[in-house]
Amino acid sequence: MRLGVLDVGSNTVHLVGVDARHGGHPTPMSDWKTSMRLVEYLDKDGAINDKGVSRLLKGVKEAQSIAGRIGCEELVPIATSAIRSAANGDEVIDLVEKETGVLLQVLSGQEEAELTFLAVRRWYGWSAGRIVNLDIGGGSLEMSTGTDEVPDVAKSVDLGANRLTHQWFDTDPPEKKTISLLRDYIDAELAEAAGQIGRCGPAQKAVGTSKTFRTLARLTGAAPSSAGPRVVRYLTAPGLRQLIAFISRMTAADRAELEGVSSNRSHQIVAGALVAEASMRALDIDRLQICPWALREGVILRRIDNQLTDNRV
Repeated sequence: MRLGVLDVGSNTVHLVGVDARHGGHPTPMSDWKTSMRLVEYLDKDGAINDKGVSRLLKGVKEAQSIAGRIGCEELVPIATSAIRSAANGDEVIDLVEKETGVLLQVLSGQEEAELTFLAVRRWYGWSAGRIVNLDIGGGSLEMSTGTDEVPDVAKSVDLGANRLTHQWFDTDPPEKKTISLLRDYIDAELAEAAGQIGRCGPAQKAVGTSKTFRTLARLTGAAPSSAGPRVVRYLTAPGLRQLIAFISRMTAADRAELEGVSSNRSHQIVAGALVAEASMRALDIDRLQICPWALREGVILRRIDNQLTDNRV
């Protein structure tokens, strides 16, 4: 089955097309995305403004067209933090359906964490034991832990890299005082969720998913994406602290010149690094492994599982 996952996130509208079958490895056939940054289009009441809605409609229409051209038999459209937390999220979903015929399924923060955890568990297998997974998106941070495919605890906190950048940084590079205040804020916002994760027991494998973690690992010496998904990549706490001291003094334009940093994300990598560092410290994680699978793969795997169940007599 040629399956398309349309992911409307805080940073991008992202379409992944795969050939999927039960018991098989989903084979990527197409990968397309366009920059969105929806949290930057919020008005004072927390609603996505007209310009943001227009960009969203354009992105969904283009993704829908590409899905048709590559022969997707089914399109699974999901939306995450930016739509979930927008004051006019329901109205935006209705408008997208009216204009495109695409009905976005808004995932709760818990569902987002659970689906990402499923992908991580399938990638590493049962032998990994207890997994703690961290995923930093544009709008939120997802944290989960468990020994099965369904995590014991799955939490979502509004600590996304783009959200924090938009809310906290008004200079480029950010001021040292602002970074210090933001660190304190992140620690406070993390405390409850991190406590619940920590009480489940220490991780036998600590994992990071998302573009933010992949970028941070690359900046601290991990192999480039061109080396392939099966190359083992790590991010260490000492390396991350050194990196923060370096990139926090640079402008976004200078950070975009670093290998592995895209121009679309160079403005938010400092905030993302601060969230990563605080999360690892709160959970006493000194090193985590970067998993190439995350939310979209979790959606694909869940859809394949459901198809098998639906087809059973």
